[in-house]
Amino acid sequence: MQEKDVTALKIEQEMPISDETRAYFELCEEKLGLLPNVLKAHAFNEKKLRVFTEMYNELMLADSQLSKLQREMIAVVVSSINKCFYCLTAHGAAVRQLSGDPQLGEVLVMNWRAAELEPANAAMLEFADKLTRQPEMIVEADRQALRDAGWSDRAIWDIGNIAAFFNMTNRVASATEMRPNPEYHSQAR
Repeated sequence: MQEKDVTALKIEQEMPISDETRAYFELCEEKLGLLPNVLKAHAFNEKKLRVFTEMYNELMLADSQLSKLQREMIAVVVSSINKCFYCLTAHGAAVRQLSGDPQLGEVLVMNWRAAELEPANAAMLEFADKLTRQPEMIVEADRQALRDAGWSDRAIWDIGNIAAFFNMTNRVASATEMRPNPEYHSQAR
């Protein structure tokens, strides 16, 4: 039996899943080549799984001024500050893949300020960093710095929501000792 079949069987044995969830998991495996452990972790409660995936898909895939790469960059910077092993590994792989630059993925994990970034991306990551480390210190000047770098108010909303979402998911991953899929470690290197 292949590994993905064993995983699906193990999930089904531990907790019955609906046909809808099974189909979603199969779609993930087809598109990603794996079933992310974060989805398996949420499978204990299908309602929570749906809420998580709907929020993730809305923030990371829906229309926005932010590119998919920029969204993944925020995920990595927030996860680096929070030292979230799962998200650093998974989203670091996404940055490497989307940028075509393995070095960018690594430098964002280690110290995003050492990366050679366009001014708009640097402003975006500075805001996400401050929102993660000192949310109570965010003031209008921080939002204005984003506007001055070319971001719209809608984009500021998206940047804030993505940073907030990954602050939450980092804490859940740490609380539950969520481990990244081994495949992420070698992707896009």
